[in-house]
Amino acid sequence: MLRNERVIGLVEDDQIMGESLVQRLALESVTVKWWQRGRDAVNEIPFSQLEAIVCDIRLPDISGEDLFRQTARSSNAPPFLFITGHGDIDQAVRLMRAGAADYFMKPFEIDDFLVRLGELMRPHAAGGDGILGLSPAMKELERLLLRVAKLNSTVMITGETGSGKEVAARFLHAMSGTENRPFMAVNCAAIPGDLLESELLGHEKGAFTGASQRHLGYAERAGDGILFLDEIGELRAELQAKLLRLIEDRSFFRVGGERPIPFKGRLLIATNADLTKLVEAGKFREDLYYRINVVSVKIPPLRERPDDISWLMEKFFADSSARIGTSLKGIGALAEEAALAYHWPGNVRELRNRMERAVALGMGQWVMPGDLFPEQSDQSSSPLAVGSLEDARQHAEKRHIARALAATHGEIGAASKLLGIGRTTLWDKMRRLGLSAED
Repeated sequence: MLRNERVIGLVEDDQIMGESLVQRLALESVTVKWWQRGRDAVNEIPFSQLEAIVCDIRLPDISGEDLFRQTARSSNAPPFLFITGHGDIDQAVRLMRAGAADYFMKPFEIDDFLVRLGELMRPHAAGGDGILGLSPAMKELERLLLRVAKLNSTVMITGETGSGKEVAARFLHAMSGTENRPFMAVNCAAIPGDLLESELLGHEKGAFTGASQRHLGYAERAGDGILFLDEIGELRAELQAKLLRLIEDRSFFRVGGERPIPFKGRLLIATNADLTKLVEAGKFREDLYYRINVVSVKIPPLRERPDDISWLMEKFFADSSARIGTSLKGIGALAEEAALAYHWPGNVRELRNRMERAVALGMGQWVMPGDLFPEQSDQSSSPLAVGSLEDARQHAEKRHIARALAATHGEIGAASKLLGIGRTTLWDKMRRLGLSAED
């Protein structure tokens, strides 16, 4: 039922349950890394190569929900499957809405459990698993990044400010097989021009006034990992020439240095500018443009991928709640509608900032439109478009079912469990709303 040579994590304080699962999974050629305390798991999961995590909700030190929110933030976090008693069902459903894969109530049928675990442990090589987003555009981006992850080619990531260029670069790093090597991110627009060369390439002692000791730059500190240069269009002409030499010769000189330093890393580039127009205007070197534009990927703005908005809201709500604590229960339907109607000029970064503020300052039980958009003082300036109540209900229901299908990879049984309805009811609603499991 399960593939060979797989490793999962198990967080379970019950000795009998834990030993039973370890022994049963061993028969399926699955190795289990078992923690009996939640905090031990939190400390070790980020450094463990796991295909999935099976976690009890009730643990002796922290709850399974706290563990999930602390360990499921990274882009390459393994899927979580919770095991729970009857009294924790509401919590389990809330965890699935926050991104957990599924849950099983004790006692459960081991064969059903193994089938579901096997589905979660399918290899990620095919890509499109919704790590970067649920929209078709982001799943296609994910597949492309997976194809180039293990190459050493320079990758140029383009997109509007706040669209997620660094997130995509870190995803590529995580999938490259070199995730334990350095990832050095440099925002070329954030460092003053007269300091950027020293920060990027380093300097020797005495190279200029104030250089009291040798300084290793980002290119050197990247080692055999990744050097990520964001906003590359902001580089001055003299630094463009030195970057071109670094790419062509695979070496560079520190400021004031006489010995070439080998560059062993991989270069990732990002920009929100149209470099072709900068080349035409004589503001960016044409030869450098062709050297960095080996593989080019574009991240669409958030307004062009509405399928990601609700998913990102849930993710940011979970992250903010775990970090700062809140009495809020979740995101209200009206807030979700307002977010879907908004243009998002600041893209994902703006959505994250608005959600963090809403969680920190929200006064009710649910995030409401006023929490997301406090600058909207009256209905006339609200980002909501008013339609019929029936249309709003059907649109909301369709999106909610689509998210459940995406979260369960099209598994009707798991999706119906997540939604709290029967399989037949779910099939009927999908037919009426024009949805399929593939959607």
